[in-house]
Amino acid sequence: MESSEHERSSVREFHANGSSMSTSEVEAKLDEGNIQEAESSLREGLSLNFEEARALLGKLEYQRGNVEGALRVFDGIDLQAAIQRLQPSLSEKPPVKKGRPRTESPSSVSQHAASLVLEAIYLKSKSQQKLGKFAEAANDCKQILDAVEKIFYQGILDFQVDDKLQEIVSHAVELLPELWKQGGFYDEAISAYRRALLSQWNLDNDCCSRIQKSFVVFLLYSGVEASPPSLAVQIDGYYVPKNNLEEAILLLMILIKKFCHGKIKWDPSIMEHLTFAFSICSQTSILAKQFEDLMPGVYHRIDRWNSLALCHFAAGQNVSALNLLRKSLHKHERPDDLTSLLLAAKICSEDPYLADEGAGHAQRAFSNAHGPNEHLKGVALRMLGLCLGKQAKVASSDFERSRLQSKALESLEEATRLEKNNSDLIFELAVQYAKHRNLTAALRSARHFFNETGGSVIKAWILLALILSAQQRFPEAEVVTDAGLDQTARWEQGSLLKLKAKLKISQLKPMDAIETYRSLLALVQAQRKSSGSFQISSKVEDDKVNEFDIWHGLANLYASLSHLKDAEICLQKARELKEYSAAILHTEGILFEGRGQNIDALNASINAILIEPNHIPSKILMSALIHKMGTKALPAARSMLSDALRIEPTNRMAWYYLGLVHKHDGRIGDAVDCFQAASMLEELDPIESFSTCF
Repeated sequence: MESSEHERSSVREFHANGSSMSTSEVEAKLDEGNIQEAESSLREGLSLNFEEARALLGKLEYQRGNVEGALRVFDGIDLQAAIQRLQPSLSEKPPVKKGRPRTESPSSVSQHAASLVLEAIYLKSKSQQKLGKFAEAANDCKQILDAVEKIFYQGILDFQVDDKLQEIVSHAVELLPELWKQGGFYDEAISAYRRALLSQWNLDNDCCSRIQKSFVVFLLYSGVEASPPSLAVQIDGYYVPKNNLEEAILLLMILIKKFCHGKIKWDPSIMEHLTFAFSICSQTSILAKQFEDLMPGVYHRIDRWNSLALCHFAAGQNVSALNLLRKSLHKHERPDDLTSLLLAAKICSEDPYLADEGAGHAQRAFSNAHGPNEHLKGVALRMLGLCLGKQAKVASSDFERSRLQSKALESLEEATRLEKNNSDLIFELAVQYAKHRNLTAALRSARHFFNETGGSVIKAWILLALILSAQQRFPEAEVVTDAGLDQTARWEQGSLLKLKAKLKISQLKPMDAIETYRSLLALVQAQRKSSGSFQISSKVEDDKVNEFDIWHGLANLYASLSHLKDAEICLQKARELKEYSAAILHTEGILFEGRGQNIDALNASINAILIEPNHIPSKILMSALIHKMGTKALPAARSMLSDALRIEPTNRMAWYYLGLVHKHDGRIGDAVDCFQAASMLEELDPIESFSTCF
C-alpha cells in the first residue's frame, strides 16, 4: 500500500527539465475551473509535453483532495502514446561514469518523464478506488505494470531505474491485488499476487514481505479456493503448491527464512498464521520444529515452552508436552500460569497414573482464576472432575475409589453450574453419570447435550443409544441408531453401524448383526479406496472404521453361535491386521474352551494378560478356567477376579464368577452378595462399556 507520507506531501513548487514554477498560479486557474489554461502554464513554464503537464496537474488536484477533479484531468492522458515514446531510451543501460555527473543523462530525463506519467496513472487508480470504482482502478493499475513490463521486458534491475520510478512500480504492484479483492474479483486478485511475487519488479524486502503476508491472509481466511499456478510460471525442479494451505505455508516459511537472514523485522503474526495453517492440516509436529528453530530472544523461553507443549499435545506426544509444561510451571518460572496449569491438567486427565498430578494442577488453576480470569473457574473444575474420575480407577481401596468418584461428580456438577451452556462439559457429566450407573441423570444430561448440539455430533447419538441399551430399551436404542445413520455422512457411520450390530446381537438377531458387519466391511473398503485417491480431512480420519474391530466382532459373534470354522477365519483376518492382541487371544481362549481344550484356553488367556495386564475379559476367562481345577485353585481365581473388579467395578461377569468361587469355597453369604451385584448390574449393563466408547 502507498505510504501516508506519499499521499500527504504538499507540492508548493513544480520542478522539471532544470526549471521550477510556483503552484500558486496553477492553483488559482484550477480554482476558476480553467484546466486548459493551467495545463498551458505548466507546459510553457517547465517545457513539458501534454502528458507530463497533465500528470503534474492531476497530481496537484489529487493532493488538494479534489479526487473527482483529479480524475477528470487524468482521463486526458494517453498512456500508450507516452510509453511508446519513452520505451527506446528507458530500455538502454545507462552509461557508468566515475564521479558525479553535472547534468542529467538522457536516460534519467526519460525516467523522470516516465515517472510523471506512471505516477499519474497510479494516482488515477487511487482516485477511482476512493470513489468505489474498483474494477476501473484495477485495470488502470494493471496498465502501469503492463507498461513497465513492456519497457523492461527482462525485468527491472537495480541500475536501470531511479528511486522515484521504483517507488511508483512498488506501490502499483502492492495496490493491484487489493483493488481486485475490493471489487470482488478474487481470481484476478490471486493472479495479481502471484504476478507480484514471481516477476522481477526489484521490490525491497519490506514491500515484498507485505505482499506475501497479505496473500497468506487471503489464502487462509478468504474462503476462496485458489487454483494451482499455471504451467507458464512453474519451474522444473521447484515445488509447486497444490492448494491454498500449501501455498500459504510455503509463503510463511519464506518469510521466516527472510527474518532468520536479517532481511526483515520480526512480525508475530507470521507464527500466528503458521500455527493456524499447520493446525488445520494436523501437522503440529512440523510447527514445533519451526518454534525450535527460531532464534533465541524472539519468544521468551517460557512462551516458547508453552507453544511447544501445545504443538506436542496436538500431535499426540503427551509425554513431551507435559515435560515442557513442568519446566514452565517450575516455582522459579511461572508456577501460576493458568493456561499452562489447565493444559497440564488436561494431559494428566488422560492417564490414571498421572491423574493425581493433574488434580493438583487443576486445583491451583481454580485457586488462581480470579479477576479477569474468573471465567476459567469452570474449566478448572471440569479438569479437576476428569482427573479425579481417572484417579479413582487406580484407587487402592473401595472406600478411596468411592470418595474420588463422588468428588469427581461434585466438581463436574459445580462446573456445569458455572458454564450452563458448555456442551462438552454437559457430555462429560453425562458420561460420568453413566459410568456410575446413574442412568436417569445420564439420560437427562445426554438429552441436554443432544439438544445443545442439534444432533450434529455423532457421539450424541452413540451416548443416547448406549444409555437406552443400559436401561434394556433395545428397540428405542435401535431407533436412535437408525436416526443417527440417517443424519450422518457415510464416512462417519462406522461407530453407529458397529453399535447397531451389537444391538442386533442383544435382541437375538444374529443374522441381522452379520449383515450389519458386512455393511461395515464395505465402508472400510470404500474408505481405503478414497484415502488412496485424495486426502481425507482429519475429522473423517478420526471417524474411520477400525477393520480389526469388525473382524474381531464377527469372530466373537460366530463363536457365540458355535460356528467355530467361521470364527477362526475371522480371527485370522483380524490377526493379519494386528498380530499381537489380547482381544484375539481372549477369543481364541473361548474357542478352545468350547472344544473342551481347557489347558490351551488357559494358555491363551495367560498370553493375553501378558500382552495387556489390565485386559478384563481375559482375567475373567482365566479365573473361570482356574476355578474348574478344584478347591486348591480357588484363591488364585478369587485374586484374579478381585483385581478385575478393582479395575472395572461394574463388570457383571466378574461379580458372577466371583460368586461362583465363593459358593464353591463355602462362603454362601459372600456368594449371595456377588450374585445380587451381578443381577443388578445385568439390568444396567450397556451393549458396550461406557469406558470403552468414551
